[in-house]
Amino acid sequence: MILLVDADSLIFASCYRKREHPDDERYYSDIMDARNKFDQQFMGIVNHLEDIYPVDKVLCFSGARGNFRKILSSEYKANRKKTELPPLLNEMHSFVREHYDSISGYGVETDDMVARYWFNLSQDIGRDNVMIVSIDKDYKQFAALIYNYHYKHQKVLDISESEAMFNLYAQCITGDSADNVQYFKGKGIRFAEKYFVDCQTKYQYNRKLYELFKQEYKGKARQKFVECYHLLKLRTQ
Repeated sequence: MILLVDADSLIFASCYRKREHPDDERYYSDIMDARNKFDQQFMGIVNHLEDIYPVDKVLCFSGARGNFRKILSSEYKANRKKTELPPLLNEMHSFVREHYDSISGYGVETDDMVARYWFNLSQDIGRDNVMIVSIDKDYKQFAALIYNYHYKHQKVLDISESEAMFNLYAQCITGDSADNVQYFKGKGIRFAEKYFVDCQTKYQYNRKLYELFKQEYKGKARQKFVECYHLLKLRTQ
């Protein structure tokens, strides 16, 4: 088994200290504390999976820059512009690049880099021999093995082809509040389940989704449809 670890969330979390009291500092000020927390979390995940699977290799991904999606839409992640960032965040990204040989990319997101490696490896050695390790729901658009390490989940998801296709097109309707992508306000997962109930092929999903865009955006339907799809679809090539 080859593990593809999306480490961005782990890096972010490693900058936060456990607060015993409300007045305690939110972030670590000593880089060694943040490094130690990352090491413990990362190796804890890998060790747990090694107890279940014969792990042959672990690839770490982090710190991609120059996301093309921000060119497609000025609204993409615009809700994060005023978000306070941990003071040690950049140092932690440097640490992970140096000590974990993390893989990054330019012009894409870390998710896209993981998706690209997953696609190529699954073609070469089979999808049952590659596992994505991440708490990010966006990976559910792939028929992949995905380990969600969040303490409330900690389980391996085995996404089928039909589930993956539905997940992608359903997200085009429900949107992604974390990335500020929202094309159909008030339409959630229940609506998507009913709306796509008869869809089985990519053509059927595309046609059905485009009909919804025509209802909502009239003459701008094609533009909005293409924009939405490319904002949410992870790049595999």
